[in-house]
Amino acid sequence: MAWYAYCIGEKQAFPELSRHRKPVPMESVLGVSGNQVFLYPASDLAVVVSEHNPLETLNQKSGVDHARVISDCFQHSTVLPFRFGTIFNSDESLRKSIRSNQHQFLVNIDKLRGKTEMHLKIFIDNNCANALDRHLPAEGVGREYLTNLRENAARTRERQTRARAITFQMHRLFMPLDEEVSYRRLTESGKMVLDITHLIDRKYVERYQNKFSTTSAMMSGCLMQLSGPWPPYHFVHRLTARTPHAQPILAGPVQPSVLVAPPVMSLLEQVPALV
Repeated sequence: MAWYAYCIGEKQAFPELSRHRKPVPMESVLGVSGNQVFLYPASDLAVVVSEHNPLETLNQKSGVDHARVISDCFQHSTVLPFRFGTIFNSDESLRKSIRSNQHQFLVNIDKLRGKTEMHLKIFIDNNCANALDRHLPAEGVGREYLTNLRENAARTRERQTRARAITFQMHRLFMPLDEEVSYRRLTESGKMVLDITHLIDRKYVERYQNKFSTTSAMMSGCLMQLSGPWPPYHFVHRLTARTPHAQPILAGPVQPSVLVAPPVMSLLEQVPALV
């Protein structure tokens, strides 16, 4: 039997597995193509899967369903998400993959236990840069850092410099445990979009959201958007990338090359945020 894989969780987080050695259905949880979702026990881990028909076509709705199932599991356990479109052709291939990487999976779960990611999107233009200068004074090392950035940057890289300065200031404001930053330019307007993903303790989500509300109100010249909390997609990807011997099947913001579909993070924004 082929299995479609969503994520790996902690077996102890799912009490129903304590009495079973075979896959157990998750009550009221349906996955890709409306298929029943199962908890597949594997030593100290639980692999969240559903039956898969190789003739089924994966599409954008499948991606939304994939993210929704992971979000449901994240309510109960630390999770290591699989890439959208990860399929095991048999029970043996699933067990072999988990068995050969079990130690690293357990290490990664331990590193991400109790943590979540928040996604900040900031649209950078002249108004945004000026607002930051007025309302977010940086003293000491921070002021020197930002001044050097601006003085040394060529005019053609002005927005990149602003983006780095904003990244630095957002880090000082939110103080995340870890972060991942990317930039992209909107060709139709010339604006730059700054995507910042912060890893934080789940117990501080409300504090983070309050900080965002205060900051966005203060920075009325900047268009800022917040989503989350999410399972730690980006940071699972980074942990896996640092471990060459682990199979590259765990989820990150990059779409698997064998499947042509929207990347996971673009689909996340269509799924209700966790609470």
